Amino acid sequence: MKPLEEAYREVLSAINQTEVIELSVFDAGGLVLSAPVLAPHDVPPFTNSAMDGYAVRAVDIANAPVRLPILEDVAAGHVARGVLAPRAAIKIMTGAPLPEGADTVVRVEDTVGVADFVEILVPASYGSAVREAGGDISTGDLVFPEGERLTARHLAVLASLGVQPLVRRRPRVGIISTGDEVLPPDSSTLKSGQIRDTNRPILHGLLSELGVAVMDYGIVKDDAELLRSVIERAANENDAIFTSGGVSMGEYDLVKQVLTQLGGVDLWRVAIQPAKPFAFGLVQGVPLFGLPGNPVSVAVAFEQFARPALLHMMGTSTLFRPRVTGILSESVSTDPDKTVFLRAVAEWGAGGWTASLSGGQSSNVLTALARGNCFAVVERGRGDVPCGEVIELEMFTWPEGRTLEEAEAGTHV
Repeated sequence: MKPLEEAYREVLSAINQTEVIELSVFDAGGLVLSAPVLAPHDVPPFTNSAMDGYAVRAVDIANAPVRLPILEDVAAGHVARGVLAPRAAIKIMTGAPLPEGADTVVRVEDTVGVADFVEILVPASYGSAVREAGGDISTGDLVFPEGERLTARHLAVLASLGVQPLVRRRPRVGIISTGDEVLPPDSSTLKSGQIRDTNRPILHGLLSELGVAVMDYGIVKDDAELLRSVIERAANENDAIFTSGGVSMGEYDLVKQVLTQLGGVDLWRVAIQPAKPFAFGLVQGVPLFGLPGNPVSVAVAFEQFARPALLHMMGTSTLFRPRVTGILSESVSTDPDKTVFLRAVAEWGAGGWTASLSGGQSSNVLTALARGNCFAVVERGRGDVPCGEVIELEMFTWPEGRTLEEAEAGTHV
């Protein structure tokens, strides 16, 4: 069997990155910067009021309460017509530029306005409720480095700078389920021997979370010529292909047969559980991931191979989910010849992380995967883990946090 770390490297070495394009902030979510972002101007771009109130000089209200004349009103998007005179006030709204001569804003709750005058009820220190120009970002600052993956929070920062980021194009990924026994998820009834397709829904969800474009080729029955035709079509239309089912050793495992005909795809027996049978290679230059048929195996194979590969394709070096160490709250017995990924629930307490199994561990038991928030990872060669021993926890609900080198070295958070 192929060691997990060797499989990592073989998969990633075959993946090419997508091309660099410029996108608006509305279209760049989930993508990876291909160039650093330097601030073209200050943020905020001008000194402004942090709240509704009155712009004053701090020295003029040091002995509050005091009564000051109101010279004018300044709304957001407008500027004061004149300079603030001593012992006077300008009414100001949140976000409006601070008038020249003012150095402090008194919030409206600490005032009483009467006609053209305002009574300042309490003193305010110099600079109160004032947001200085460049208080967040200064012109020329490195805002985000190359390789940063853009979340909604990153996009808001880029929008404040007027930057349309250079990113690597969003990959297109085709998904295919196989098997005569597989019916669409919305099938109302099942005959004996039939099952609903859970693999395309889980793959579609995982891929959408990752931020790639998904092309769904549906369910292909056990017809070798039809399967070959669909795979070839998918290779022409996508940057990667995912099949599920048909990669075991049975005579009806047609994916294995078709991939052998297409060439360039190897059938692996990876030393992991679940997801030992796994196919990978290139079809017309496009990476194909032949995932097992059991849905938990699909999820494990996706996390260990497909997700890192797609992140690499998108241009980041941070590829793998973070791992922490924790205490296992029950004993488990596993195959020492494999790295085993147990579905578990990790909880943080006074003594650190603890983990308990989230349900049955057979590769068809989806509820344990849905209830869990991590894989409890039993390293190859370990086998049995008594209750109370330390174990690695791979947090599959957390964003990626490890490079390939860190994954191989067993680096933790």
